[in-house]
Amino acid sequence: MKLFRHAASFAVLAAAAAIASAQSTSDASYPNRPIRLIAPSSAGGPVDVIARTLSQGLTEVLGQQVVVDNRAGAAGLIGAELVATGSPDGYTLLFGFSGPLVIVPHLGTKTPYDTLKDFAPVSLAAQAPYILLVHPNLPANSVKDLIALAKQRPGKLNYASGGNGTGIHLAGELFKLTAGVNIVHVPYKGAGPGMTALLANEVDMMFNGIPPALPHVKSGKLRGLAVGGEKRSPILPDMPTVAEASGLAFNTTGWYGVLAPPKTPRAIVTRLHAATVKALAVPSVKENLGRQGVEPVGSSPEEFAKMIRGEWVKWEKVIKAAGLKGQG
Repeated sequence: MKLFRHAASFAVLAAAAAIASAQSTSDASYPNRPIRLIAPSSAGGPVDVIARTLSQGLTEVLGQQVVVDNRAGAAGLIGAELVATGSPDGYTLLFGFSGPLVIVPHLGTKTPYDTLKDFAPVSLAAQAPYILLVHPNLPANSVKDLIALAKQRPGKLNYASGGNGTGIHLAGELFKLTAGVNIVHVPYKGAGPGMTALLANEVDMMFNGIPPALPHVKSGKLRGLAVGGEKRSPILPDMPTVAEASGLAFNTTGWYGVLAPPKTPRAIVTRLHAATVKALAVPSVKENLGRQGVEPVGSSPEEFAKMIRGEWVKWEKVIKAAGLKGQG
């Protein structure tokens, strides 16, 4: 009996060692087949465009095809869930952003994952500041003008967004809270339709990404008042930040990063992080991102995880203060 127990114990240890060895070999040879990068958005939008730019750089660096897979729906939850419940082998990754990760979960929507537990952050890839836009017919030539006008006309001014829970929606809510103004949110089915409404003077203002706004600002069809990040955009160096222009403690920007399923081996996360940093430094990738008004970043997994936690707390406070529960 004692001999049997020893034999059984040896068999268990041998099996564990074989699994560990296979895992180590697998990690060392990673990647040896194409990688799927889930973009939880429709094709053609900013998330998709930035994801495809990064995927080209990753393909070059890793020597394996990195294919963008668009999985739109449920404000990004569908695509994000695919990765949260995916196999932790490094072949299914998420190109994540604020909406499905740190905004929608606070809106009362049933979220099929825990953002802070069900992903392995790899790297913050890029940031893109929003621009505060108004229709030229609105008598506001600065952020201070806009705030004064909104206070004169409480509940009369409105702003467009790409839908409840989107980054540009929450940028508007943060503006309302920090400026102490009452402006009305008008959600559209995407930032594109929201921009069309602003151009048609159906709404007074909106936050949006710089690339789609720039042609209209240059043509005079829209007026850009400020950018929403902590520093000025290289594309619009003469345009102040909202904080500079108003004195408000306002800082929000679109951000995009790579995440893996939970329990992805550290060796694979490390490999992906190094590849992401190198991909962002590829000249064609930097150039393409720059044309889109996007700044490449490339943070460590720990830095990205810390940023996600900070964004989680920030938007939880804004959503509660704005009474947005149940609007997801």
